[in-house]
Amino acid sequence: MRIVSLLPAATDFVATLGLLPSLAGRTHECDWPPGALDDVPVVTSSTIDHDVLSSREISAAVDGEHRGSALYSLDAALLAEAEPDVVLTQDLCDVCAVSYRQVSETVRTLDGDTRVVSLEPRTLDGVFSCLATLGEVLGVPERATSEARLLRERREAVRGRVAGRPRPRVAAIEWLDPLWPAGHWVPEQIEAAGGVPLLAAAGEHTRPITWDAVAEARPDVLLLMPCGFPPERTKAELPLLTGLPGWDDIPAVHILDGPAYFNRPGPRVVDGAEILADLIHAPSPPTD
Repeated sequence: MRIVSLLPAATDFVATLGLLPSLAGRTHECDWPPGALDDVPVVTSSTIDHDVLSSREISAAVDGEHRGSALYSLDAALLAEAEPDVVLTQDLCDVCAVSYRQVSETVRTLDGDTRVVSLEPRTLDGVFSCLATLGEVLGVPERATSEARLLRERREAVRGRVAGRPRPRVAAIEWLDPLWPAGHWVPEQIEAAGGVPLLAAAGEHTRPITWDAVAEARPDVLLLMPCGFPPERTKAELPLLTGLPGWDDIPAVHILDGPAYFNRPGPRVVDGAEILADLIHAPSPPTD
């Protein structure tokens, strides 16, 4: 079976299922496992230069000139060369990956019988269910069942590790300018790690908020995990927040690797919960 993944989280799933040798195409953002994807053809590109534009400029581009248009380009010729049996995509967020409509329209032009599978988890249980679904689609149901069970067991182990401890109030931010609270599965990661999630509910697709809303929530811990940004990029934009009223009143601020552990609905969301359990219960959490 030949697989093309048009979603970084889907590539993570493929790796977890031991099917990387079957991966015939991937996105330009797929980066895990490190070094394992170097020889896999890249079939997408971004129409926005994220390395040059600021958070505000990226948001303006998304809401302005790109409103209603594709933020990502899918190379139909490369996709055809990959000869996929299965294309993995999503219909949850057009800002995060190639849109489902774009994928479906492109696949219809291909020769052969290519199946398009859309992954749309909004919660941790949804992530685990996606793994089981992929296992059935890709012919490894027993492996998928086993891996999903291990992920659930690790989540429960995190809950057990923090049981009985004080539960700090935790706010998570997935974009800095404008400010977006992290929704979907992130509140569940915080809850599993022994915190009280603020600003968003489990499974919620959030909207921009003001800094006043963050300050008024009185977080004990503030997590910065901008979507698609490595920690170094987040640190470079930190001055957007540090001068705001109430910033110095937040006891602990942490800059996290959003793409690796929090932004993508793949198996590493459990790693994210484990990381948070250590961070938010540290005796004296440092300010990054």
